[in-house]
Amino acid sequence: MSQTTSPISGVASRYASSLFELAQNEGAADQVEKDLAGLSELISESDDLSRLIKSPVFAADEQEKALLAIAEKGGLAPLTKNFLRVVAANRRLFVLPGMIEAYKAIAADARGEVTAKVVAAHDLTEAQRAELSETLKGVAGKDVAIELSVDPSLLGGLIVQIGSRQIDTSLKTKLNSMKLALKEVG
Repeated sequence: MSQTTSPISGVASRYASSLFELAQNEGAADQVEKDLAGLSELISESDDLSRLIKSPVFAADEQEKALLAIAEKGGLAPLTKNFLRVVAANRRLFVLPGMIEAYKAIAADARGEVTAKVVAAHDLTEAQRAELSETLKGVAGKDVAIELSVDPSLLGGLIVQIGSRQIDTSLKTKLNSMKLALKEVG
């Protein structure tokens, strides 16, 4: 199967790689990752912030001032602030969510781990997370960081995605499969 890389993901990867290299040299890779995770959460929660970074209507200096104010209030590391300044000045803020995802992937790879996106019907306990992580480690061959989201419509079970692999054990999917099988019989 061939993979295509969009120019946006290439830009995101290049910026993320550069940031990670600088952060490693300064011993701030974990702090920058934490800063970016918080920023990502803010972007997903705020329609105004999302519009600010995606809209070409705002001037670069307006975007920069707004992001630096957020960074200052959030107590972000100096390297993270400088990174945001450069991204805004280069008019690349619309790629910021991709840069954050790319940075997380690069940092995880450097730690020798892979991220599993897990959707569950309800929140998992720490013991359940640890057991799932250990089970997935056997499948992936690496340590597994779990990125959990909750979707009550699954009714039960999990949907686990590691890279391009997806395992769906949700009751919702099983019920839909049975419904289709019953339609074919009747």
